[in-house]
Amino acid sequence: MWDKQKEVFLPSTPGLGMHVEVKDPDGKVVLSRQYGSEGRFTFTSHTPGEHQICLHSNSTRMALFAGGKLRVHLDIQVGEHANNYPEIAAKDKLTELQLRARQLLDQVEQIQKEQDYQRYREERFRLTSESTNQRVLWWSIAQTVILILTGIWQMRHLKSFFEAKKLV
Repeated sequence: MWDKQKEVFLPSTPGLGMHVEVKDPDGKVVLSRQYGSEGRFTFTSHTPGEHQICLHSNSTRMALFAGGKLRVHLDIQVGEHANNYPEIAAKDKLTELQLRARQLLDQVEQIQKEQDYQRYREERFRLTSESTNQRVLWWSIAQTVILILTGIWQMRHLKSFFEAKKLV
């Protein structure tokens, strides 16, 4: 928390924590958990797109709500870079070769996910382009019909005008 007299952040206060909630692009909750003054979380999403990460303080202190400040450090890592391979090797007791094989498998999996996401974006773009082309076609047809009808109306109107003036 922020100390107004010293104008510095205080070390982590006991009992102060954060509630973390992560939602996928469809609005489904992927993660909802309470953390203490320090914490780390990971999640895997199977839906491509923009995710929402909501952080809520569990502080009920009036100082926080009366203009107090709270510092939060958020480090987001995406893909296989989020894995801590030395920790995985120690936990699973992997050799250097097995660890490298796991890293390569994770990279291949990440490449496949990226390709799937690019296919998804390409399909959305194609549908948008086809829809736009369809609208342009119908707009052009409507303009042509209106132009032809206006021309016919003008010719009839001029013909009746000249007949009334007995010029034809």
